[in-house]
Amino acid sequence: MDILGIAVLIFLVTDPFGNIAIFMAALKNVAPHRRLRVALRELLFALALLLLFLTFGDKILSGLGLSREATSIAGAIILFVIAMRLIFPSAQGVLGDLPDGEPMLVPLAIPAVAGPSALAVLMTLRNTHEGPLWELYLAVGLAWSATAFILLQASFLQRFLGPRGLTAVERLTGMLLIMLSVDMLLDNLQSILHIAP
Repeated sequence: MDILGIAVLIFLVTDPFGNIAIFMAALKNVAPHRRLRVALRELLFALALLLLFLTFGDKILSGLGLSREATSIAGAIILFVIAMRLIFPSAQGVLGDLPDGEPMLVPLAIPAVAGPSALAVLMTLRNTHEGPLWELYLAVGLAWSATAFILLQASFLQRFLGPRGLTAVERLTGMLLIMLSVDMLLDNLQSILHIAP
């Protein structure tokens, strides 16, 4: 697989279009002049995590005694909780009570962009890629740049949709995220129990 093919694969796994609604929901209560800055900060955190896992992913998991399935199941549970809050919002909003109303790391950097699937793909690529390592770093940079460009438009979409449109998108996204999180959980349980799909 060439650099462009790897970049496309990572781009698809980070799922920027599917994450637009999560970004909109998480940034809804952030002051308008801070939204772009907060989104960019979270995307930079995600890039750092992607590069960290590309470089040290297997060593980190083995050092902590964690399996890939455990990290994927943890990501699925986090997604499920976020999805429930999108469908049934509380007074504190989707992310609960946040300092200054701003998200930090969860859920925008993790698991939205640098989710378990993306981290697992990077570790797999590191173990199977036959070319030089710099090709993988370049592919991650290209995929992240495209993802960041799309997700930084969330503020524009928020203004375009308005409060009612944003609420409708949040509910729909919540339903989709519940299905995605349950699917992730079932896939990993099948892997652990060695059950044929």
